[in-house]
Amino acid sequence: MEAAHADDEVVGAALVGSAATRREDAWSDIDLVLQVRRDADPAKVASRWTAQFYDQHGAAHHLDVIAGGVLYRVFLLASSLQVDVSFWPEDEFRATESGFALLFGTPQPSTEPRNPEASHEIGMAWLYALHSRSAIARRHVWQATMMLDHLRDQLLVLACVRHGLNPHHGREADRLPASVLTVLQQARAASVAEPALVRSHTALVTALADEVALHDPRLAADLTAPLNALARVSV
Repeated sequence: MEAAHADDEVVGAALVGSAATRREDAWSDIDLVLQVRRDADPAKVASRWTAQFYDQHGAAHHLDVIAGGVLYRVFLLASSLQVDVSFWPEDEFRATESGFALLFGTPQPSTEPRNPEASHEIGMAWLYALHSRSAIARRHVWQATMMLDHLRDQLLVLACVRHGLNPHHGREADRLPASVLTVLQQARAASVAEPALVRSHTALVTALADEVALHDPRLAADLTAPLNALARVSV
């Protein structure tokens, strides 16, 4: 925090995530939000902070994520600790989730994160199902395995949205009812052998049809024929 206070181009800072809600454990990362002075360039501030992380804090690598026009720079330290630093223009600095512990500065009114649109997530699910079917039929077993994993992830997102749980990055997937998780557990392929992949594909597409019906009965009716056809794999 001393570095944020000492930086003339940083006029505010906050902790978010588990550290902000005092739920951190040995596996938690550190999420620091910086408010960049109005007349400063966030990219240049990020460059200076990046140099400090490598020179002073043992950063081994980093990656950038852009969300809502804001740069999130994710550092991996030599200790394997993850540190996320986001660089917010002064007039956009705000809480975007419930865990937001202001250290200093003046934030704008908070906003709530938007849940994924069910229709979009359903579309991604049947797209992965199409690719898993073709991969199995072509005997591309590792591609099929990847597509089936993506399909299962979409089902988890849809179930979280339906149950009012945080759907982002599986953060609250473990709180889903056992009835949901048991179906997905049983649908996992036990191996990359062709029969196991076929069984998993059919079970996941069936689960998708059931999940769509709970979100949007009209869409479920429209998808009945294609999902029934998609559930069958010819090898």
